[in-house]
Amino acid sequence: MQLLVFILVYPLLWLISILPHRMFYGFSDFVFFLIYHVIGYRKEIVRANLELVFPEKSEDEIKNIQKKFYKHMCDMFLEMIKTMNLSKAEVKKRYHITNLEEFREIEKEKTVLVVCAHYANWEWNVSINNYVDTKGYAVYQKIGNKYFDAFIKKVRARWNTTLITTSETPKTVIQNEKNGIKSGYGMVSDQSPQVSRAQYWSEFMGVTVPIYNGAESLARKLNLAVVFLKVSKVKRGFYEATFIPITREGKNTEKNEITDKFLRLTEQQIREKPEYYLWTHRRWKHRDKVPEKFKSQS
Repeated sequence: MQLLVFILVYPLLWLISILPHRMFYGFSDFVFFLIYHVIGYRKEIVRANLELVFPEKSEDEIKNIQKKFYKHMCDMFLEMIKTMNLSKAEVKKRYHITNLEEFREIEKEKTVLVVCAHYANWEWNVSINNYVDTKGYAVYQKIGNKYFDAFIKKVRARWNTTLITTSETPKTVIQNEKNGIKSGYGMVSDQSPQVSRAQYWSEFMGVTVPIYNGAESLARKLNLAVVFLKVSKVKRGFYEATFIPITREGKNTEKNEITDKFLRLTEQQIREKPEYYLWTHRRWKHRDKVPEKFKSQS
């Protein structure tokens, strides 16, 4: 069954990926109409999330952010498909890195954890590996369909990126460090961990929630550098990325310092242009389950 689904869906994805950009974004407008006006995909969740974290905004402001978000979401997910046939020259034109040399200076000395949020186009972040010297890894969630999973890995390999799952990450990083292999690891770090596994709770956009702190744990244990990747949407189909160092010496940071800096940088990014964050996720779903020891700190 998995193979059948792959055989049926792959040709459609390929056709979308080869559309000229004008037709491609015209198709995105059509998808937006279906998703937003006809299907209403997760509109209640998006509206509830926006009202929760922006209590100061009016109803009209919330509606405006919501509509802009859906337009961007359709662009972004279709841009993921576009990756199938996007050349290095084309992605370099559409995804500009403002301070690549600063990152290169850091990677000469240290293994780097690059942390980012579900913001703008995190899919094209892996193109950074075309311009750096160290081996690049991207941490991802394994896809249930093994054929699509293998296909995704193949696509990423075009941009010099090796995909590893969350569970594989600690072992991979530790092994590379033991062998003296400096590498770069990209992590989308604003996920909502399971309550039973949450080791840290903190405020995110004014609401106390469980926080994923895997990057910090590795950085402090192995003395890695951590860099926040801020991606801005310049205009439709064009993005700008800037590296913001959090620490060059993970071992010299206090507990939760790296995680808290990541949260503040992510919040700043969201408040600047909230329509580019992924509001369809239930990021604040565990806000009523805060352990007592963290309630006193919030």
